[in-house]
Amino acid sequence: MPSPFSLPPSPDADIALRCQHLHRHLGLGEGRVHVLKGVSFEARRGQVYAIVGPSGCGKSTLLYLLGLLDRPDDGEIEINGKVMSNHDDRARTAARGEHIGFVFQFHFLMLEFTALENVMMPMRKLGRLAPDAMKARAHALLESVGLGAKTHRLCTQLSGGEQQRVAIARALSNQPTILLADEPTGNLDVKNSALVFDLLTRLAKDHGQAVILVTHNPEIAHRCDFTWSMRDGIFV
Repeated sequence: MPSPFSLPPSPDADIALRCQHLHRHLGLGEGRVHVLKGVSFEARRGQVYAIVGPSGCGKSTLLYLLGLLDRPDDGEIEINGKVMSNHDDRARTAARGEHIGFVFQFHFLMLEFTALENVMMPMRKLGRLAPDAMKARAHALLESVGLGAKTHRLCTQLSGGEQQRVAIARALSNQPTILLADEPTGNLDVKNSALVFDLLTRLAKDHGQAVILVTHNPEIAHRCDFTWSMRDGIFV
């Protein structure tokens, strides 16, 4: 069944991400489940979008498709106007490194490295900047999330809220077009949740990134520019 959010083609340069009629099945045989049932929407630069809904409705599955970590069974995903859903793994990996930043509920930092080294890792992998430029950008990003005085601390020496702020700086290191966040405040207390959300939205708007986040927190969803409610694999 086509999603009610189905959109006509648009050349609008402000559209960072666009998907059309995404379907995804998981499992095999009698256990096969139709998780996404024709999801369509677009996300614009400088806007923050929340996807809300009960557990198991397809939110995280959708986020992994948008991040090119998984492939849809049907439908298309465009990034900066270019269809990426059907490309080979090498092209999808390159697009992910260049255009997409991820923030998860758990920070997934390399704990044996410093905050600065963690933020530099995506830049090293992309290989666009000289070492001094990488270090300067990592310093600037850590300053922007309030950790300028802790750049050389090991991540084991940082609090949970500080580690998540390092993860945000790392996600922004390659100046991605799109920032995807899966329950980015789900492991934090109320104070740090508000701080992390404020940082995500401010930095994304300052740099013109589209932010798409999955959350169970109604206060966080209410503060986003747009909220999509998902039930049984479709937006309602």
